[in-house]
Amino acid sequence: MNTLKEWVFSTDHKRIGILYLVGSFAAFGLAGIAALIIRLQQYAPGMDVAQGQAYYNALYFHAAAMILAFLIPGLTGFFGNYMLPIMIGAKDMAFPRLNAFSVWLYLMGVVLALISMAVPDAPDVLWTGYPPYSVRTTANTAFYVFTVHLLGFSSIVGAINIIVTVACMRAPGVGWNQLPMLVWTVLAALVINLIFIPVLGAAVTMLLTDKYMGTHFFDAAAGGDALLYQNLFWFYSHPAVYVIFLPAMGVLFEVISTMGQNPVFNYKAAVYGGVFGVAALSGEVWVHHLYTSGLPDWIRIGMTVTTLLISVPVGIMIISLWGTLYKAALRYNIAMYYAAACLFFVLVGGLTGIPLAVVSMTVHLAKTAYVHAHFHYVMALFSTFAIFSGVYFWFPKMTNRFAETALGKAGFWLSFIGANVTFAPLFVVGVAGMPRRYWDYDQFPTWFASYHHVSTYGAFIMGAGMLLALINFVYCAFAGEKCKSANPWNSNSLEWTHTVSPPGPGNFLHDVSVPAGWSPYQYTAR
Repeated sequence: MNTLKEWVFSTDHKRIGILYLVGSFAAFGLAGIAALIIRLQQYAPGMDVAQGQAYYNALYFHAAAMILAFLIPGLTGFFGNYMLPIMIGAKDMAFPRLNAFSVWLYLMGVVLALISMAVPDAPDVLWTGYPPYSVRTTANTAFYVFTVHLLGFSSIVGAINIIVTVACMRAPGVGWNQLPMLVWTVLAALVINLIFIPVLGAAVTMLLTDKYMGTHFFDAAAGGDALLYQNLFWFYSHPAVYVIFLPAMGVLFEVISTMGQNPVFNYKAAVYGGVFGVAALSGEVWVHHLYTSGLPDWIRIGMTVTTLLISVPVGIMIISLWGTLYKAALRYNIAMYYAAACLFFVLVGGLTGIPLAVVSMTVHLAKTAYVHAHFHYVMALFSTFAIFSGVYFWFPKMTNRFAETALGKAGFWLSFIGANVTFAPLFVVGVAGMPRRYWDYDQFPTWFASYHHVSTYGAFIMGAGMLLALINFVYCAFAGEKCKSANPWNSNSLEWTHTVSPPGPGNFLHDVSVPAGWSPYQYTAR
């Protein structure tokens, strides 16, 4: 029987992956509660659910927890730890103790974020921490900075470990062109992390010294520049979108290829044109967050080009996903439901993002609820549904049980319907001029309220669906239908063909070696 001590001191990458999953789902649940508080406050003008600083505290926690404590750790921490070594035929990570160190740094970061909400001067600087407000406010900016430090250092440590593992510990016969798409996408995401996280760390450290040590990096009166912080922050934080997007795409490739029993369409184009292209261009698009900040026109026009250009490698990956569906013998289970929903979310999010890339249009849409709706479609909903798809897909591998229940299906449909009911109305009020981050909007047209009514109803429908899904996972982990096979989906990937469920210590009963020409997507094309 597993004891608490075995989990606390474990260096097994699978247990560490489960710790990432549990921590990220806990953060997701708390961030969801904060989102419901936000929506209740915006239900109608004059609401008194969370006014003023309480509203901004909720915004801070929701955004920081969703991005830094749920999406990134869920995708790179859980899938990268639990699945990636088995998918390449490795018995463990390259540095098991360093791996354990990374997960406990992450969990301590989540704890620190929770504590920050309980102190009298809770941070209210959103997840961006923009000066001069974050320097002049009486709120506790230090909690924000140290939370970013802990989560960022955890990501760096984890990235080094996974990159070395993929480079040096692949089983014989598993060449670069035989890597599963999830491995490629996690690898690219962590390379982005390694490059850009130190920039964010430097920015928030400068913020800390400005507020508490008397420096003036962002104080215009003393020769500093608040826009310096914005550039440093978004120089990391827009690449962070691809740290989330790429592994989510990797999960979808695994689910769709396996459930369709079809090879990945144009695998090399998806890897070298799609994954590599996104990684290469991810650092050249941050300025579209600053189009309205007074930058010279030539910079804004140049960044319009690069922002639009990154849609090319993203499009290559999307076309590859759709091509994988062509003549596929699809198995419609809950994992596939979530994957299909992701195809819809990325379509809506991608198309609504085009106006935000173009200077002449985004000057009218920037800082409005339109942006809010767009990035929830393209990042939050897309990536969250990808995580749920992946958990349902690999659930039999982790537990030797299925999670295919009526409760799980109900959770999906409520989540999908609620997501669209929540965010579609925000496009309308956003185009009409509804600003983001307003806790009261009685100065705006009265018809805005009806759209916020609908959006709030949708948020509670979506929340109910997500709650049902989480309950379903817990129930099925202990009482779900047992699998009769270690490979119930008939996959050709190593985690299904060469291990028992769940995998034991060392992952494999025998050393793994694959024949020449092997592929994780070696299905008969239909």
